[in-house]
Amino acid sequence: MDKDSAAIQKKLQAELEQFQAGQKDFSKLVQQRQILEGQLNENKCVLEELDLLKSENLVYKLYGPVLVKQDLQEARQNVGKRMEYIKKELKRCNDTLETLEKKQDKHRESLQKLQQQYQVAVAMK
Repeated sequence: MDKDSAAIQKKLQAELEQFQAGQKDFSKLVQQRQILEGQLNENKCVLEELDLLKSENLVYKLYGPVLVKQDLQEARQNVGKRMEYIKKELKRCNDTLETLEKKQDKHRESLQKLQQQYQVAVAMK
């Protein structure tokens, strides 16, 4: 193997490692997004149930092993705030995924170019 093909192979390996690291990050973010979407759906269901209640109904919140009486309006506000937070986290996660996807596309292009250069360098020997 000559110097050119060895150098190209080294660049190819480094690019491939970056691409694989990006794939791992992407996979983790997809899992995180799925968890957040599940939490958002759960909270939507809770809010729907709370909206069915009348002001005279009792609401309890679980704190560890203890159920503590909670004001209905306060419970609705807490669930609403939790949903806002989850939506912000989902947006952040989606934005990061989009950025990472663009990065991965650049790595793919670079990998293809390096593979072509390597094939040309090997064929010229």
